[in-house]
Amino acid sequence: MSLLSAVDQASELAASLRRLLALRWGLLVGETVAILAVPAVLDIALPRAPMLLVVALQAAANLLAGRRLARRQACDADLLVQLVIDVVALAVLMFFSGGAANPLISLLLPPVAVAALILPGRWVAVVAGLAVMAYSLLNVLYLPLPIADAARAARLHLAGMWVTFVLSATMLAWLVVRMTASIRRRDAELAAIREKALRDERVIALGALAAGAAHELSTPLATMAILAEELESDPNLDEATRADVGVLRKQVAACKRIISGLAERAGAERLDSVRAVQPDRWLGEVFARWRDLRPRAVATLDSSGVSPGLTFAVDTTLEQGLLNLFNNAADAGSKVLVSAVRTGDDVTIEVRDNGRGFPPAVLEQAGRAPFPAHAGGSGIGLFLAQAAIARLGGRLTLENDEGGVARVVMPLKKQQA
Repeated sequence: MSLLSAVDQASELAASLRRLLALRWGLLVGETVAILAVPAVLDIALPRAPMLLVVALQAAANLLAGRRLARRQACDADLLVQLVIDVVALAVLMFFSGGAANPLISLLLPPVAVAALILPGRWVAVVAGLAVMAYSLLNVLYLPLPIADAARAARLHLAGMWVTFVLSATMLAWLVVRMTASIRRRDAELAAIREKALRDERVIALGALAAGAAHELSTPLATMAILAEELESDPNLDEATRADVGVLRKQVAACKRIISGLAERAGAERLDSVRAVQPDRWLGEVFARWRDLRPRAVATLDSSGVSPGLTFAVDTTLEQGLLNLFNNAADAGSKVLVSAVRTGDDVTIEVRDNGRGFPPAVLEQAGRAPFPAHAGGSGIGLFLAQAAIARLGGRLTLENDEGGVARVVMPLKKQQA
């Protein structure tokens, strides 16, 4: 988690630095226009050469910071240096244009606000102290503006204060809105990561329980298989009962295969077990396997919406997840319809039933947490299906549409050029 936090913090710092550099380009344009236009428009002489030199140095610092950011991760020191450059450059420009009497002196505040939003407390103190020191020095060290008319000077000062307020409000609003959106996006990502970690912990715990259950169930299943074989060989059975016993034997054999496979995989399932398959062929195999387990279920499969050349990633847990969805649909209604269709860069698998639909609590959870055991099962089928689907980058949604609809959306693998 510490590594994740460090990477997330570096990404946030880089985004903040990009916003600061973009904002500075706008300020440099405004500074250049003001330096060139004020003498002609307002008839106020300014030392253009040194002021334009300061703007040129700011532009060079912006270019260097942009190149540095492209080569390496940003850190607190990078932001601190850029904010110090802004404060110093603004202070020098104020020195050449009236000092603290210049109404644009309040532009020293936005760098302090940016530091307070982004940097640790000690660096905020550095930027704030530098801004206060610059303001204090500009009260005594400056080149006065050559304005002889006091009334005109007062009008220009008020107009300048209005311009300063508009610029400061715009910059702060833009920065705060962008940073707030970034923080909300990061919080949403962290919440999703925490939810996934909690879900994985539950799945691991269920895996440990499944390993113990597989070991304990092997003996009673073997006993059931022997008894079913003896019953089937009983000459006194009628044909209908013999057929039922044959089905029972197949079901016991299927359970033994499931338990054997579970025992082999418990605690050893690896990410490299993921394989690429064709959706139509794989879905047909999983559906056929389920029909062996539920031979009396009325179910149909339609995979005509997926062309044979497509592939997507699956593993054993996804197969088990689909089997859980099939079983839930068969338990809920008398008919089950499974379909697959391509939707853009995904393949969508729908499992429909004609039952009463999902209860509100199930729709709200959508498999993100197990439910208490109930008459129809243990309450973990949807939870395991959701975990398996999310692990491979897919998503599971539930809805009610003349029955229950479980929709699985899995990303297709990119075709090699």
